[in-house]
Amino acid sequence: MVNDNLVLSIFKQYSKIAMVGASANNERPSYRVFQYLLEHGFDVIPVNPALPELLGIACYPNLSSIPECVEIVDIFRRPEEVIPVIEEAIKVHAKVIWMQEGVINQEAKAIAANAGLLVVMDKCIRKEHIRFSEEGKL
Repeated sequence: MVNDNLVLSIFKQYSKIAMVGASANNERPSYRVFQYLLEHGFDVIPVNPALPELLGIACYPNLSSIPECVEIVDIFRRPEEVIPVIEEAIKVHAKVIWMQEGVINQEAKAIAANAGLLVVMDKCIRKEHIRFSEEGKL
């Protein structure tokens, strides 16, 4: 279980997020989370090889193609597809791995943690940000 102090420190320390699995479909959770994070001051970069852009922001096919450093890698992928994303996040020197609700992969979590990354698993970054904001902590 991830403790609140870790999540809160991530929000206070990092603001550049690469969202792997971002979607242009406004019915998808990744679209709603992407839009929310943008509206709340985060610098969000969409990662999806099928999209040229999302909400006017250039989209990249993978983490390695992003021309700037990212701090948080927010993952909207099936659990069995997470390890290659983690390995790429390590190569690009990300600081945090955030696996969204339902994205549970203990092996991926261990790989990221062993490489020194902070890891949040099975939590929605949007819901957590809303919760801390409502509690007056952000």
